[in-house]
Amino acid sequence: MMADMTALLTDYTLQSVIIGAVLLGLVSGVLGCFAVLRHQGLLGDTMSHAALPGVCLGFLIAGTRDIGIIMAGALFTGTLAALVILLLTRMSRLKTDAALGIVLSIFFAFGVVLLTYIQGQNNAAQGGLDAFLFGQAAAILRSDLWLMGGITAVALGLVAMLWKAFKLVSFDPEFAASLGFPVLVLDGVLTVMIALAVVVGLQMVGVVLMAAMVIAPAVAARQWTSRLETMVVLSAVIGMFGGVSGAVLSALKPGLATGPLIILSVSAVVVVSLALAPRRGMLWEAVSLWRGRRRLRYQHVLTTLYRLAVHHADPDYSSEQGMLDTYHGLGTRSALRKLQAKGQVEWRAVATGEPGPSHRWVLTPAGIREAERILDALGQEER
Repeated sequence: MMADMTALLTDYTLQSVIIGAVLLGLVSGVLGCFAVLRHQGLLGDTMSHAALPGVCLGFLIAGTRDIGIIMAGALFTGTLAALVILLLTRMSRLKTDAALGIVLSIFFAFGVVLLTYIQGQNNAAQGGLDAFLFGQAAAILRSDLWLMGGITAVALGLVAMLWKAFKLVSFDPEFAASLGFPVLVLDGVLTVMIALAVVVGLQMVGVVLMAAMVIAPAVAARQWTSRLETMVVLSAVIGMFGGVSGAVLSALKPGLATGPLIILSVSAVVVVSLALAPRRGMLWEAVSLWRGRRRLRYQHVLTTLYRLAVHHADPDYSSEQGMLDTYHGLGTRSALRKLQAKGQVEWRAVATGEPGPSHRWVLTPAGIREAERILDALGQEER
């Protein structure tokens, strides 16, 4: 088993795919954070689909599957799509979601038309061009990796140089504008950089699935932290983990496409993060909601005892268990036991005029103070 794994990891093709997956996860994880924080999740989807006509135009210009020219074409049409969205939202009454839908549909339709036209030319060089729709990681060459690495280095370098400006624009563009930052220019640079991330992932996961690679790592990272610095690092790690996991799973089970497995791996991290992340996860929210309801029930029982004592002008007024169940329904005993453990009520034997003592619930001084505090807080909220 160990020998098989060693042989697998020393495979030249798998090594290339893993390196490409690491580069893809790194750049998409970092840049995706800014897209998520700027509420532009659909922007990555639009630009990834808008890259298809660029792929086809690059092929038509080069006459062959030259990855450099194809990526340049994809970057051009992806950036052009982003600029069209910007113009539509700023110079018309269209909302952002409508502009995204229009641009995505038009550019992708144009790309499909070009792809169909190329496939109808019977050009042997166009073989595998449609792989850019869903990716073809196994076809990555070491020369392609150098190009992907160069694009990744440029994108990360820009993030490092403009970190403070990007951070301010992402969180508070109005304040950034008041300080004299060129918000529109910075917004355009961020958009172009997201297009760069899309270009890096074209051959790995394709134009259809690339949007998930831009958004998913950032969404998962956001569940675990509220600091941008930590979010960016964690998003990059999640992106690289998903990329490598998908590549290895594809190698272990030949015939399964690498791109979709990468997306599924990252999506699995998103699901875990949404479910288990502290303070944000669904499980955490469910536990917090259950605790809040239980605490509210304790408070209701305590204030009921207090109001009864006030009504009878007797701080030692005793209440029967059955009477409290009538007020709040069955099951108040567990709440009373909890209050008793806190020293706020007592299960006290009282004289009732009947043979033998009867036990009833009585507020303690600590319980009276707590009930008054709760009622004061409620009164202030109502005011």
